[in-house]
Amino acid sequence: MSEILVVYYSRHGSTAALARQVCRGIESVQGARARLRSVPPLSAENERPVVAVPDEGAPYATLADLRAADGVILGSPTRFGNMAAPLKYFIDSTSGLWLDGSLTDKPAAVFTSTQSQHGGQESTLLSMMLPLLHHGMYLVGLPYGEAALGRTREGGSPYGAGHVGVGSTAGELSADEITLARALGRRVALLATRLAAAPAPRE
Repeated sequence: MSEILVVYYSRHGSTAALARQVCRGIESVQGARARLRSVPPLSAENERPVVAVPDEGAPYATLADLRAADGVILGSPTRFGNMAAPLKYFIDSTSGLWLDGSLTDKPAAVFTSTQSQHGGQESTLLSMMLPLLHHGMYLVGLPYGEAALGRTREGGSPYGAGHVGVGSTAGELSADEITLARALGRRVALLATRLAAAPAPRE
């Protein structure tokens, strides 16, 4: 069974809603399962130990979760065209995994949400890809073979799934956004299961 770790930060619920749809896409693939995790908000006391289970939402991600995963999907709201600080803070703690190559050759993808149509979705997705490339991961996007990508008027791009909150309440996704989030999860899960089934390379 290939386990895909979905790690997100969400302040008002939209990124969390996307994360749940990504998980549905993962679990539509035979031989794959999703592990949903969040990251804690930052504060002046962010160096203190964080409890593993927050008051609401998914448990907080750990480095052990990353190490054990067969694939990783990251989600964050946009912050001035970049990922939110809590997710960046978590990623910045993964240097030990970089040193031992724990994430090398695993599939990865990203998703984001914003409240405005030109809020920096694509630059946020690209910013989230950079550390994944440094970890040696295989990046997975959304091809235009996904019909929803060509017709969406809300979130979603070739770089990853997305949500645009103009005119909607927090956590309310459009049909195309749901379709694309599930497609992203499914594509990562399919690649992870194929990699797991592939014969080991000859030395």
